Amino acid sequence: MGRLSRAAWLYIGVIAAAAVAVIGYGPLPGTEWSRLAVLAVLFLVCESTPTSIMPSRVAWSPGYAATLASVVLVGPVGAALVGTVSAFSLRRGPTIMQRVFNGGMYALSAYAAGRVFLVLGGPVGIPTRDSFPLIIGPFVGAAAAHIVANYGMVSLVLGLTAGRDSGRRLLNLRLSLPDLGYAAFGLLIAALWSVVGAFAAILVLIPLFVARWAIAQFADQQRAYEGTLRVLCQAVETKDFYTRGHSERVSRGSVMIARAIGMRPERVEAIRFAGMLHDVGKLGVPTKVLQKTGKLTEEEYAAIQLHPMRGLEIIKEIGFLDEALAGIMHHHERIDGCGYPMGLAGDEIPEFARVLAVADAFDCMTSTRSYRGARPVADAVAELRRCSGTQFDPAFVDALVSAVERDGWQTPDTPVAPPGEPVGPGYDHDDPAAPLRVVGSR
Repeated sequence: MGRLSRAAWLYIGVIAAAAVAVIGYGPLPGTEWSRLAVLAVLFLVCESTPTSIMPSRVAWSPGYAATLASVVLVGPVGAALVGTVSAFSLRRGPTIMQRVFNGGMYALSAYAAGRVFLVLGGPVGIPTRDSFPLIIGPFVGAAAAHIVANYGMVSLVLGLTAGRDSGRRLLNLRLSLPDLGYAAFGLLIAALWSVVGAFAAILVLIPLFVARWAIAQFADQQRAYEGTLRVLCQAVETKDFYTRGHSERVSRGSVMIARAIGMRPERVEAIRFAGMLHDVGKLGVPTKVLQKTGKLTEEEYAAIQLHPMRGLEIIKEIGFLDEALAGIMHHHERIDGCGYPMGLAGDEIPEFARVLAVADAFDCMTSTRSYRGARPVADAVAELRRCSGTQFDPAFVDALVSAVERDGWQTPDTPVAPPGEPVGPGYDHDDPAAPLRVVGSR
């Protein structure tokens, strides 16, 4: 969590205090402590072997199946007690404050699930044959309550400690749909308990760890995808020292626009990839053209104009990019139809391309180039507004401006070229205030 703000300290303290309060709310009438102990051990085993998911590296484990089984077998307070075991997980890494938060968060999530289970008429205790199918409805409600509470509390603490973007990325309940499936293991544990007793926990460990393995494989695949994209970005930026980091910033700006206009989370992720790879076609442009300080010949200008199409050729076989491909292909089109490579206009230009165009130009203007220093954010915004409706889509200009006003924009440090590094061109094809200079043009 790094250095915690006062707000984060207060939030974690409130979570811990609330967990203590719900556990101390009342006794555990009729609870078999041996049953509670078995469930706690099952939860501890799962929590001690998590896997990381998403770019924020949030730890995931199927342990909530144990807390949901506790909701059925020992009730809300017993389930909360099982949840506190997360604070004592055997994995390395979590700080004391993280453990305090995890224990409190799981306790409150389990307690909320237990209360919903009771409100919906779910019976606490070992299920019998007569308990089905009526118990399924209350259990589904309990599972949904557990997931909403869990995601909500974790999203807020990420927002307070790791930044607003991390919290927003996790606060996506669509990600919880697989969790609802894995939650069914909790009901399976409870149902098997009437047949094999505590051995039910051991039987369910195998499919739970298969589920964990599947999530880990998916997470590894996502990290491999991102690693591949970053290598491509680095390959592009080796051609021009002054544009290093540009792709990452365009990606960030595109995501800011996408969220401001309410894009679906899966499209936000796709446009993040599109921003990273929008200039990959420069790999097909001769370095001497990209580094030329004087006017371009018409042949050289044509090579520049072809870089979006070359980008498409390079990455078209990367299947998971989907809609991002159209954005990469057309991010130099203009609303007035005077762009390239195809001269599309208005709504003919794919939405991703219109978003990328705004983010691309904004980062270019607020970054240092060999022919000028970085412009202040206010000046870049004024230039975007000036070109709104001709070069850029006005809706996306407004979206970026509002996002920058709300979240700010971190401009890059002034680059210091190492000895022997080319000076860089006297233009930037992304800069709306510094158009390409072509021999013979007026």
